Amino acid sequence: MKTVRVLCCAAALALAGAGASAQILVGQSADMSGPVAASVKETIAGSQLVIDDVNAHGGVNGEQIEVIRLDDGLDVKRSVENTRILIEDKKVVALLLNRGTPNTLAVIPLLDKYGVALIGPSTGAMALHKPLQKSVFNVRSTYQREAEKAIQYLSTVGIQRIAVVQADDSFGKDAMEGAVKGFTQAKMKPVVVVMADRNKPNYATMVPQLVDSKAQAVVWIGSGTAVTDGVKALRAAGSAAQIITLSNNAASGFIKELGTASAGVIVTQVLPYERSFGHPMIKEAMALAKAKGQNELSPALLEGFVATKVLVEVLRRAGPKPTRARVLAALNNFQFDVGGGLDVSYTPQDHSGISYVDLSIISGGRFKR
Repeated sequence: MKTVRVLCCAAALALAGAGASAQILVGQSADMSGPVAASVKETIAGSQLVIDDVNAHGGVNGEQIEVIRLDDGLDVKRSVENTRILIEDKKVVALLLNRGTPNTLAVIPLLDKYGVALIGPSTGAMALHKPLQKSVFNVRSTYQREAEKAIQYLSTVGIQRIAVVQADDSFGKDAMEGAVKGFTQAKMKPVVVVMADRNKPNYATMVPQLVDSKAQAVVWIGSGTAVTDGVKALRAAGSAAQIITLSNNAASGFIKELGTASAGVIVTQVLPYERSFGHPMIKEAMALAKAKGQNELSPALLEGFVATKVLVEVLRRAGPKPTRARVLAALNNFQFDVGGGLDVSYTPQDHSGISYVDLSIISGGRFKR
């Protein structure tokens, strides 16, 4: 198990010799070495922009934040063990940006047992929204809304023969429900639904099904290299079908992994376009990124940025020396504009977060609206 501990600010590091140390511990278990590592690293980069800036300006209520990150490789059992370590051994006050639908669902019993909030899980699973999960506070929209909008878009531009590749896991099943809603509204049916192993898809059997279906478009429900390798295999087989995949793949690393196969691929988005520099939230993120010598934003980076802005505001409202119970109390009576009118609000009956969904096409090595 790989452990990454990040003391989140240059100012805190400078004070380390004087005995300064982080006073608020936050935990994260996510894939830093496996199939979605490229996206996770961008999400972490966005998160760090916020925490580094907050700590550099005195922290939260005068207290520095430290994020303890554990690598789970997208393996569910490792996610559970990491979460146990973070809660029982590291005594974190909250968890942030865990990645993966099966992984997140598996740790909920631990969250509930110890009364620890998970803020901004990097998954749009409907099971984290309904029924209400008392310890999970979503920031991004659901995969079901994304998949539904993808089908609606394809139908409105005149595409009739739509195939679906569905990851054979809880994420794939969940997103497929949204796709079915989209097909129903469009009065259409998929020409074929191809199931894919989550970690080791068999493209030798999958791709011929897609080619034989004569699909004009493929909605590809999967993660990271399971999608990029599949798109490459489909192109190698001669298919020019339009590809749409979901926001879990909205990362610059995803584009790089696609290489020359990236042209024209569409990825759904759950936050405003990262090059809308007039948008207050984008403007804020860009200013912090440039201060660190970074000149590009990505959708994955923005997801980490926004979720961490929510975390910091909750910690402020929880008061000095925040406890797990005070963090939960603050979250259950929470309304906050993360920038440009993007409101995040929670009540004891609703932990849904932002409902924004849009589409971006990959062109010239970046996302474009």
